[in-house]
Amino acid sequence: VNRDLLARLGEIATDVAHSMNVDPPRLDGLLSVRGVLDVREPEEDEAETASRKQAVMVSLDQVLDDLAAARDAEGGRTDGVLRGHLTELGGLVEQARNVAAIQPDALRARLKLQVDALLDAAPTLPAERLAQEAALLITRADVREELDRLSAHVAAAEELLEENGAVGRKFEFLAQEFNREANTLCSKSADMELTKIGLELKSVIDRFREQVANIE
Repeated sequence: VNRDLLARLGEIATDVAHSMNVDPPRLDGLLSVRGVLDVREPEEDEAETASRKQAVMVSLDQVLDDLAAARDAEGGRTDGVLRGHLTELGGLVEQARNVAAIQPDALRARLKLQVDALLDAAPTLPAERLAQEAALLITRADVREELDRLSAHVAAAEELLEENGAVGRKFEFLAQEFNREANTLCSKSADMELTKIGLELKSVIDRFREQVANIE
């Protein structure tokens, strides 16, 4: 207790109370004035200080361990989801490859019927030019290169899952490439079944990209 300050405050308060004809303030009111009481924490000895620091460090270590465990668990879940998406992509690519293998023959037969119909309707049309155009359409409809690149991207993504370190950017790039090839496949497709597979590919790729966004 700062007795000097308390005494001065008491005198001043008493004078003011008398001049205003009111009761003087209570002691607890004077004690609440800042500076009258000097509240100090009890001092620790070295053993208590060391014990408190040790407790803080143990708590901090536990928090860090829990955080690392949570990150590992989340990473494991993300890894499993990504592997599932890649397996699904690989299966769809193989389905598309099987459909695409018979597409040129089917397209060639359909174009031949159309060319024959045109020649019957307009005999003066050059058959050679029509055959060249038909061959060009067949070539443009060939999606084997897109499927080969999709397979290569799946393999590259599976290899990335085995790497340590920051791979988020690489996965983002592969997701963009997946989407590019799937779009090209859909645009070149001349078969309803192949188009359906291409749309399924795009759906899986979208889910893949959502998971990739969580990777550093």
